[in-house]
Amino acid sequence: MVSAGERPLQELLPRVVSILYNQQPNRQMDLQLRQKTALVTGSTAGIGFSIAKKLLAEGTEVIITGRTEQRIQDAIDQLKDQQPEANVRGVAVDFGQTSDIDRLIQQEPEVDILVNNVGIFEPKDFVDISDEDWFRFFTVNVMSGVRLSRHYLPRMLQRNWGRILFISSESGLHIPTEMIHYGTTKTAQLAISRGLAELTTGTDVTVNAVLPGPTYSEGVGEFIRSLARQQQKDEAQVEKEFFQHARPTSILQRFASTDEVANMVVYLSSPLASATNGAAVRVDGGVVRTIA
Repeated sequence: MVSAGERPLQELLPRVVSILYNQQPNRQMDLQLRQKTALVTGSTAGIGFSIAKKLLAEGTEVIITGRTEQRIQDAIDQLKDQQPEANVRGVAVDFGQTSDIDRLIQQEPEVDILVNNVGIFEPKDFVDISDEDWFRFFTVNVMSGVRLSRHYLPRMLQRNWGRILFISSESGLHIPTEMIHYGTTKTAQLAISRGLAELTTGTDVTVNAVLPGPTYSEGVGEFIRSLARQQQKDEAQVEKEFFQHARPTSILQRFASTDEVANMVVYLSSPLASATNGAAVRVDGGVVRTIA
């Protein structure tokens, strides 16, 4: 008869896993996000919507934002269709307007989690990018997160708990020649995120950046469909050629889904990610070849 100490590891492993999960192998991980409040900017569609959806699934109270009341209501209706008990509300905000951001802060003065997701992008030749375009991109993509973080970070530090996340991009590391202004703003987000993280030293507040790669968001979907019509090709062929020519280093060789990006964001928003701070976490499908 073979004793437990002599039994092969592969025989013992299922039993160990069962014990660790209280004999419930299918039990889901609890991200400990109940009774937390999160503000997710630019969240009526795309990555922001998926982040809101997944935070709500964890029992988080979520504040979404969009450009219009109608977009907010449509998003809330969708979220409640999927999760009837979802605790979600919204504020209409144009992040290009300081007054709108001030109004948002007045309405929602306290949050536990801030996800700076709102952003704009537009393929454009460098010589055609006007000063107005540069300032517009910087105002929305960079200053929105600066203004909100300036308000919420001190309050998180006072409570000794909080999460701030900047949704940057692999374009912040490899500036796309067709969107230099966009890539520059994403690099700026990395610098701000790391700088703010330094201010949290010795606390339970963290600041991180998430770098999605090519992701099939609402805007990207419209872009691909437009190219397919122009080139008289189907969308699958356009996507394949995009990765062959524009992002050849991608290991995934497809667009990530918004849910795949949101999974990482929600984890980093949780108490379980307490030792991850000042990081730039890539969800880029392997586009960036460097290890660190």
